[in-house]
Amino acid sequence: MNASELRDKVEEVLRTVHDPEIPVNIYDLGLVYEIKVEEGTKVRVTMTLTAPACPAAGDIIFETQSKLEAIEGVTDAYVLLTFDPPWTRDMMSEEAKLELGFL
Repeated sequence: MNASELRDKVEEVLRTVHDPEIPVNIYDLGLVYEIKVEEGTKVRVTMTLTAPACPAAGDIIFETQSKLEAIEGVTDAYVLLTFDPPWTRDMMSEEAKLELGFL
């Protein structure tokens, strides 16, 4: 699997991680700021949460990390949590906005 294929697989896996309080995946919510594939097998994901005091923060980060590590071909996975810039509704995909009734 080349880096582009691995990045696509990472995006696919991130779409299976949900905030338990919101029925939309973290990718479409706009919580994923960056996906990097380094040296062909190392994955770095920079993401945020809807709020710094998100009660599900630990669960979301753990699930994200676990699912990244389970991707075939990934030798190292790292999830970096940031609140800069802070998340806003504008970061959501059109699909997520529609599902949540913002459109």
